[in-house]
Parts: sequence; structure tokens; C-alpha cells
Amino acid sequence: MEGLKRMVDSIDYMERNLDGDLQIEHVALVACMSKFHFQRMFHMLTGVTVAEYIRKRRLTLAAQELTHSDSKVIDVAFKYGYETPESFSKAFRKTHGINPSAVRNHNQSLKAFPRLSFQIKLKGDEEMDYKIVEKEAFRVVGKRIRTATCDGQNHRDIQAFWDESNSNGFTAELEKYCDTMGLIGACMDFDKEQDELTYFICAEKGKNSVPDSWEERIIPAATWAVFPAIGPIPHAIEKTWDRIFSEWFPSTGYEHVDAPELEVYPVSGDVSAEDHQCDIWIPILKK
Repeated sequence: MEGLKRMVDSIDYMERNLDGDLQIEHVALVACMSKFHFQRMFHMLTGVTVAEYIRKRRLTLAAQELTHSDSKVIDVAFKYGYETPESFSKAFRKTHGINPSAVRNHNQSLKAFPRLSFQIKLKGDEEMDYKIVEKEAFRVVGKRIRTATCDGQNHRDIQAFWDESNSNGFTAELEKYCDTMGLIGACMDFDKEQDELTYFICAEKGKNSVPDSWEERIIPAATWAVFPAIGPIPHAIEKTWDRIFSEWFPSTGYEHVDAPELEVYPVSGDVSAEDHQCDIWIPILKK
């Protein structure tokens, strides 16, 4: 449960610094994670982004302060991280439905976003199957896109990339060159400062030569936790990703390693079938 404790510590840190210079990088350090992986685990656990949580909590406290004190709107705006009264008023109206200056009027309805707490739910009827795999470095070939991770942009871009690759015949051509693993969707080259990553639709390189337009990359040697995702795509794989970060990591003695993450798909089978299986490969380190 150490991972869960770190997330609780990160909440404590955010709550202590809502009226100060609060940087997500610093919050992630409290949780002993990279900014990218902290933001993803936080969203998996809570259903809101870190930035959204901070914004809603600040606006909740700002409304309380305006209600119960004589503080000026401009002072409250600066206190809770807004550079101008105009930007504060816009955000305040969007959340509470009224202007900050109207808070002290009687019978005004305000929104309150409470402090979060984390709990792990033990579900005896929903065990998580996984296996630990040691694999040497291997080469993959395919095509890639660069995408941002903010506000779920990567999910939209990756789905569009798969749709395009399926419709233009690239994945069908790639299947001809697949080795034992099948088709692979690899998340790599995480840029923690720009919140970007590379998504690579690829296959493990075999002995045959491939088209010159394809790119070749190396997946480094690693210890992998491999999770089956059983059911129709994309629901099954999205649910498995969610459980990995919201249940498995917080309740086990493993840490995420800064290395590519893989979604491994069979070259045959009905992706809409209830028994369809693909696998998620997560690079890990035992604490």
C-alpha cells in the first residue's frame, strides 16, 4: 500500500499549498513519480486531472473566503494563483455561476469541491491476472505520431492514428512482417516538460526486410508486468489500463520504470468479441 500512501501525501501537499506557488512537478516528487506518470495515476484514481483538482479546490476556498471575510476580489484572485481579476472572475463564474463580487449577497448558491481521499477497494470477484516477463532488448518497425497528453489529447490522436492505419492498409501490410508478438502499440519518448509522447504502431522485427518508409526502434531490455485485456476493443483495454493504475500499482510492491509501454494485439481475431484478448506490457521495478 506504499503507492497509495504516496498519493495521500501528494493530496496533503496540494492542500497545504493551494494559496501558494503550486507546481505539478513538485506534487509528483512528493509521490515519488515522474510528472507524466503521476498525472496519469491521479486521473485513473480520481476521474479528474491534477490541474482540474487544484483549480476546483482553489475556487472552492476562494468562494469561502469571499463569503466569510472582507478580502478584496483582486487579493483573493492573486492568492489562489490567478494573474488578473478578469481571469479569476471568468473561472469563478464558470464554476459557481455568479461573479465573485456577488458572493456576499444573501441566498447565493455556490459549488463546493471537497478534498479527495483515496481508498483501495478489495473485490474478491475481480482478481487481476498478470505475469512477470523478463525480455531482452528487441527491435520493432512501423510508423509513429507525436501527441500531447494534456486533456486526453493522446487518446483522441491515438484512436485516429489506428483508424487511419487500418483504413489505408498500413496495419494489414505490417501484419505480414510480424514476428511472434503480433501488432504492437508502443508509448515511448515521454517528454515530462512538454507533456508529450510518441505512439508507435509497430511489430517486432523479423528476418525479412521492410519498406524504407518505416522506422526502426529498439525496445530496451526490461522486466514487464503483462496484463490480459479480455473483451471488445477499446473498452477492454481502457478498463485494464484503469485497473493497473488505480488498483494494481497502489496495492503492490512494484514501481513503474521510465521505459516504453506496450499494447500487444493478435494479428487475427474479432476485436468486438467478448473473448478477444490483447495484452498490456508495463515496465516495472520491484521496490
